[in-house]
Order: sequence, then structure tokens, then C-alpha cells
Amino acid sequence: MKPAEAWRRRRVFVTGCTGLLGAWLTRWLVEQQADVVGLIRDHGPQSNFYRLGLDRDIRIVHGALEDYPLVERSLNEYEIEVVFHLGAQTIVGIANENPLSTFRANIQGSWNVLEAARHRKGIRAVVVASSDKAYGAQAQLPYREDAPLIGRHPYDASKSCADLIAQMYWHTYHLPVAVTRCGNFYGGGDLNFNRIVPGTIRSLLDGQRPIVRSDGALRRDYLYIKEAVSAYVLLAERLLEGQAGGEGYNFSHGQPLRVLELVDIITGLMGRADLKPVILNEATNEIPDQFLDASKAGADLGWKPRYRLEDGLKETVAWYEEFFKAQHDAQAAGQQTWAKSV
Repeated sequence: MKPAEAWRRRRVFVTGCTGLLGAWLTRWLVEQQADVVGLIRDHGPQSNFYRLGLDRDIRIVHGALEDYPLVERSLNEYEIEVVFHLGAQTIVGIANENPLSTFRANIQGSWNVLEAARHRKGIRAVVVASSDKAYGAQAQLPYREDAPLIGRHPYDASKSCADLIAQMYWHTYHLPVAVTRCGNFYGGGDLNFNRIVPGTIRSLLDGQRPIVRSDGALRRDYLYIKEAVSAYVLLAERLLEGQAGGEGYNFSHGQPLRVLELVDIITGLMGRADLKPVILNEATNEIPDQFLDASKAGADLGWKPRYRLEDGLKETVAWYEEFFKAQHDAQAAGQQTWAKSV
């Protein structure tokens, strides 16, 4: 079966479908004519999900991951075959301030999805989003999949737990589940401007110096969001073929960058090297160096990155230029309408 044929009319459940990855993955699935059901907790009308009109293309279940009966009913009622579990509380700062709500969303939410999938006999593939943060701080870099999962801070620990629970469902119940571990995503549609890529782009478009909340020396992997979509889809296809069950896979370009290096690249691409970053050095509970070895994904899955960093960033900058222009035009039109009415 060809990859495109594998998804036509396939019944797919996506948690976190309005998030950065969720929206792009949902769009890809819709383009492949999959029958997609999305779980949505909060309505964010400016999110890329709604900008792409995906709310008109899929069926929507409103609710939270913490609601087990809702998750179980959704998988059964819509006769789901494939689950992409992306939904989570993803902000490190919020996790530090609110660990319990993070644990409920990221750990309880994950076991709810996995347990509901265990009871749904038609499930053929479950892909669970873990993170490079699940490894915690390691003496040996880059991270390989055989490294222990030892997250020590709230967000990191929540990902370690969810990752291990997912593996348990394979080894104990033979649920066809696999885990992704990626670095930092970037791409159009990320409206959390505390993150370095969208925050830097917005500052530069506004003619302001970008803000770096850490000391700028942290080394991280950065993965373009369209690259991430291809990774998730490929892993699900391998599960549908009866492979990769119980495995965790790193996905990375293998080109870690310090935060300040990334900011320099963005300012160069946007022609604003004159706007030097403001370094706040106020980030806490951050691991200095985190980056991944993706050779296992290459060997087992045949995955390899397709986008150069600069190409992904150019597309990302173009997305935000269009996004902010549309906002400006809408505000101007609204002001004209108001002026005519008074």
C-alpha cells in the first residue's frame, strides 16, 4: 500500500490538534482524505488551526484529556484506528509554577488516551509525543534512545513519566504504540511569543531588539514543523505495517545551536543584524545542553531531514509577516467601519 493510500478514509484521532504541530499534522491528514476527529479543550480563534479552516474539515470533540469517559467514548464512537497523542501542557514556565495541572494534563491525560486505546479493539497505531526533555540532564551527548529517562523538573518529569507509561502499554498489553522525542519545534502558527523563534521574529518585525530570557548559551535542537509532521506520519505508517511497537525515536537535524546563534541567524535572514538581543538571563530549571542523535530513526524508519534550517526559518518568517499583516488589515478595516457608524 502506498503512503497516500494508507491514509485515505483512515479514521484518525488527534489530541492537541489546535497546537503548533497538531494543526499542521491535521492539515496533512485532511489533504490525504483521512477521516479526522480532533480533541479541543480551548477555543483559540487566532490559532493556525482556525486560520487554515480545519474546524470545517474535521469532526471536533470538545473536552479535556483528563476526562477519561470522554476520551474512551470518542475512540469507540468514531471507530478510531490511529491516534496521534500530541495534547499536553507544553510551557516549561507554567509547569514550574503549576506542576499539578501539568501532571494531570501530561501524565493522566496520556494514560487516559492509552487506556482508552487498549479497550478499543480497532486501534492499529498510537503515536505519543514525548520530548528531548524526557531524558533530563545527561552526561553523554547527543542523547541516544538507550539513555535513561530522568527528568528532574516538572515538565521534564511529566514527559519522562508519559514516555515510560506508553512503553509499558506495549510491553504489557501489546498496544501498537511508539514514542517520538524531538527537540524544539519552530514554524508558522506558534503564537507563544515567549518562545525564541516567534518572539524574535515578532520583535524584529516591530523594529525592536529581540528578548532572550536565558543567558543565550543553552544548546538545543530546532526542528521545522513540517519536518516533524513527516516524522510522525512515517512512524505511524511503520506501526500500521506491524513495526516499531514499543520503540522511542529521536528526530533531529543533528545540528544543535546556542540560543544566541539562532537569534543571529534570524536577524541575518530578516536583515536586522543591527537589533542586538536583550539578554535577561532569568530562565530557571533549564538544562544547559540538550540535543539528539537521530540515527536510529534513519536506520529503522528510513527518516531523514529534508529542510535546511535557513529554508525552514525563511518560510516561518514569511508566515508571520502574512499573519501580522492580516491582523493589521483587519484592525484597520474595523476602525473604518466604526468611524462610518458614528
